[in-house]
This record gives sequence, C-alpha cells and structure tokens, in this order.
Amino acid sequence: MARLILQEPGEVCTNSDVSEHVLAGPDDDAELQAVLSWLNSHPTAHLYTEAIRNSIDYVLDGGRTGRFDLKSPDVHPGERASVGAKLEYEVLRVFSLPKTKPLDTLIAGAPVDIKATIGNNWSIPTEAHCQLCICTQIQLKKNRHRSWLVRTHRSWLYRGAGNKDGKRGLAVDARNNWSVPLYDWADLPVNPLRHLNDEEAAQVLAEKPGQVKRLLMMFRFLEGHIIPRNVILTVGAGRDDPMRRARQARDEAVKEGLTILCGDWVDSRSEAAARGIALGAGEWIALRDETAGEDR
Repeated sequence: MARLILQEPGEVCTNSDVSEHVLAGPDDDAELQAVLSWLNSHPTAHLYTEAIRNSIDYVLDGGRTGRFDLKSPDVHPGERASVGAKLEYEVLRVFSLPKTKPLDTLIAGAPVDIKATIGNNWSIPTEAHCQLCICTQIQLKKNRHRSWLVRTHRSWLYRGAGNKDGKRGLAVDARNNWSVPLYDWADLPVNPLRHLNDEEAAQVLAEKPGQVKRLLMMFRFLEGHIIPRNVILTVGAGRDDPMRRARQARDEAVKEGLTILCGDWVDSRSEAAARGIALGAGEWIALRDETAGEDR
C-alpha cells in the first residue's frame, strides 16, 4: 500500500464541511498555543496519571468483581476500550473543566476534544475534525501513558469514509510532525495485587477463609507496598465492610511482628513519615516491627 502523503502547513485543508482554511502548524495556531499555555500551568502528567488510574479502577470495579488487572482474560476487550470513555470525565474532574458541546470541554476559550486509546491510534469523530484534541496513548503492558495536543485537520486524518460514524484515525506523520507532546512517557501505578504470584493471588482472593485472614495474608505478602483503599475493597469483593475487616487485620498483624499503618490516622502518618514514607488518605502499608526478633 502506498504511503499516505499529507498536505503540509500553508496548504488549504480538504475539509469542505468547515469554512475554507489554511493548515496551520502548532507554532502558528493561536488557539492551540493558548490551550497549551493553560495545560502547561498545571501538573498535566500527574493529573492524567490520576485520571487514568481512576478510569481503570472504575472499569475493573474490583469491589464488586474482585478483578485487579485490566489485561486479565476475564476483562472483555470492550471493557478495556471503555477506559477511554471514562477517562474523558475523569480528566474534566481532575482539571476542574466544564463539560460542553459540541466537543468535550473548553480550555482557554477554545473547544477541545479528549481522546484516549489503549492501542496505537484514536477515532476522531466528524465533529472534531479540524478541532483541537488531547490524544492520550495508554500502554497497559508497559504501565505508562503519554499525551499530545493536536489540531486534527481532516487533511491529516487517514483517508476513506472511516467507520459508520465518520470517525477516522490520525495519521502517524501528523502526530509526529504537527502535534505538541504534553509530557513524555509517565508511569501508571501498578495495582499491588499484581505483585502477587498466582498461588498468592488465589489465596488472597479465595472464598475462604474470611476477610480478616485473607487481608492479613495480603499485608504479609505485600509488606512494604503502599496499598490503596480500592485494593482492600477488591480483596473483600461482595462481602460486608472490608474496611472494618482491614482494621481488625491490623490488630492481628501485631502478633506477627507486622505494623499496619493507614493514612487516615494521624499517628500512622507520623510513624510512616518517621520511616521516610509519605502515606496519603486511604492508603495502607504493612511494615515489619523494628523491634521484632530482638531479645526482650
């Protein structure tokens, strides 16, 4: 197949649905520069990391399903693809942006569409042709993500009618030559349960024994790992009050020489800080009692 040759900045865009306009590169696009300036005034990589993590947790629904890995065979491909749809709303939330029409939001007075893919390209709908888009790529196998700001001119989209909704993919050369990277590859937090081997995971997520014993196993296996609240809900999926059971596991852990700290408690945060650990609200960690094993 012949390589797609794109029109370049300075030529007229082929999009007849929009008033005739000249293709502008990023440096000459005043709206793009205004949006870029606004985004650069925020910790964009950090906020996108939070938004993506929340979107993945929402799709997995661990507190109901017990799932913790988006790549697992028990996660339908359609569910994985839906991370992008959820991400739109999470991005609006973490950036405190309004939901507007005809695209997803307004940034610095300019309409902006928010797109994400767990593959290699994005489906750009007709209403977003020749508009500003934030395009995010999520690589699940490598636990990382990156984003670009680009004006998705129709002349820079793959040819053809696209799918039945008129969506078309962004040409690789357009992304490489006329988009602006918002941040380089940023790491996605790994669900701590993914650090378990198959045997350990089976024990922690089994129907029996009860929650307290299984949570205690989890803390033992994941000693030193920060464990978000969502992980505890996953271990207690479908059961009553997993957070209460975690507090009970804390008392049992003392007998094993483990100290379980929770960021919801001032004394726990102080103790974690004394050990060089920043523990946030809703985060737990199991640490070996520093006096364990000493002669008494």
